[in-house]
Amino acid sequence: MTSPAAETRQLLEALGVPASRFTGGSRTVRSPLTGETIGAVKDDSPAEAKAAIGKAQAAFEAWRKVPGPQRGELVRLLGEELRAAKTELGRLVSLEVGKIASEGLGEVQEMIDICDFATGLSRQLYGLTIATERGDHRMMEQWHPAGVVGVISAFNFPVAVWSWNAALAFVCGDSVVWKPSEKTPLTALAVEAIFNRAAARFGGVPDGLLTLILGAREVGEVLVDDPRVPVVSATGSTAMGRIVGERVARRFGRSILELGGNNASIVTPSADLDLALRAIAFAAMGTAGQRCTSLRRLIVHDSVYDDLVGKLKKVYAGISVGNPLTTESLVGPLIDKAAFDGMQKALEEARKAGGTVHGGARVAEAGPQEAYYARPALVEMPKQVGPVVNETFAPILYVLKYSEFDEALALQNGVPQGLSSSIFATDMREVERFVSAQGSDCGIANVNMGPSGAEIGGAFGGEKETGGGRESGSDAWKAYMRRQTSAINYGRTLPLAQGVKFDVDDGGTSP
Repeated sequence: MTSPAAETRQLLEALGVPASRFTGGSRTVRSPLTGETIGAVKDDSPAEAKAAIGKAQAAFEAWRKVPGPQRGELVRLLGEELRAAKTELGRLVSLEVGKIASEGLGEVQEMIDICDFATGLSRQLYGLTIATERGDHRMMEQWHPAGVVGVISAFNFPVAVWSWNAALAFVCGDSVVWKPSEKTPLTALAVEAIFNRAAARFGGVPDGLLTLILGAREVGEVLVDDPRVPVVSATGSTAMGRIVGERVARRFGRSILELGGNNASIVTPSADLDLALRAIAFAAMGTAGQRCTSLRRLIVHDSVYDDLVGKLKKVYAGISVGNPLTTESLVGPLIDKAAFDGMQKALEEARKAGGTVHGGARVAEAGPQEAYYARPALVEMPKQVGPVVNETFAPILYVLKYSEFDEALALQNGVPQGLSSSIFATDMREVERFVSAQGSDCGIANVNMGPSGAEIGGAFGGEKETGGGRESGSDAWKAYMRRQTSAINYGRTLPLAQGVKFDVDDGGTSP
């Protein structure tokens, strides 16, 4: 059987990444599947990061001159290259992050989908013609490329998050500087190689349209602080977002922040419990609880609590945990020891707060000592306190009981985060209230499904400590552009707005 290290090398070489890019560096990359080293990359210095931004700025100045539909053709070709490389890149995602095979492939499919979306968008970067109060005048609003877009992505979706930003940025006329998570640089190197193939097919792509910078915080800080980067899109923790948002705002740049999510689902008396059970299982345990949209809080009506939670306990006790590339397991490893330790700390805090913990222990037989597999935890809580109001990036599902719908909504909204939410109900009054202005305060509010599994057609993001950013579909493209309003006088007089009069003696030169 091929080792993860050997398979990773084979995949990278097949995807066109030179061996010099993933060997011999000082930063070790480990697979969470086994804990073994699968690469060693060279970090960029702050000076090299600054040079990369300069290169991206020059590329932007050339790329903005290319018509939008032609820019869309580059993204179309990128989608074709991703289709051709889907199997290899999806497998590499699983090796570097620990996702089950279908989720690794699904992440690449999401990249393909956003390329399709952005290609169509390249012919729809619409402005406005605006009614004006001045005769012989026309007023319009148009959108221009913003400039260099900085993308800081997290480990859990190492390639999809980049694509949500980059596909839109490219068709909008921007260049992109990408700083991937230091935990997942290999998939970024693969995407860079795939993009380069699309660029070669397109021909004439300015050097630096996509620039990759590798490293830890000090490299990201260069991207955040450089005034040549008007837009910074950052995905990660709320703590990280507070720093990024403040520093970008200090120089009057714009930030797109996708931060913490402490997502809840409400299960009402009218819910289809069989459907809810399947949806809850995937949303809470998929990706080993390491999605920003993972289900972390389950708010169940007391009339169905015993039935649903009893079935959930059986599902949790029987779920398969192990290496998803060598077994049929549905739950893979946590990314590293720090993630496992964070999970155990949260469970201990839940016990101290009166919670009853089912599961949560390390599954030692699932992998080597250097790999961190854990059984998903179901935690019955007497109230929403302690670790329940914080996001722990691990497969922990806190279960709470409610009696009145107002109580459920209060619990749903009673945390600092506001990314995603859902309700299981067939009572349309409760459904409609949940998605109304009086209901969920999250950026995503689903019905009869879990809070995870967003599609690229809808803008993705949340409120409160989630940061307020939006990526992917809808009108999220406007975040990568600057707005300009123009008034055009095609007459021979100069009427002023709001009836202002400012007549000057023109020395008799008027006709």
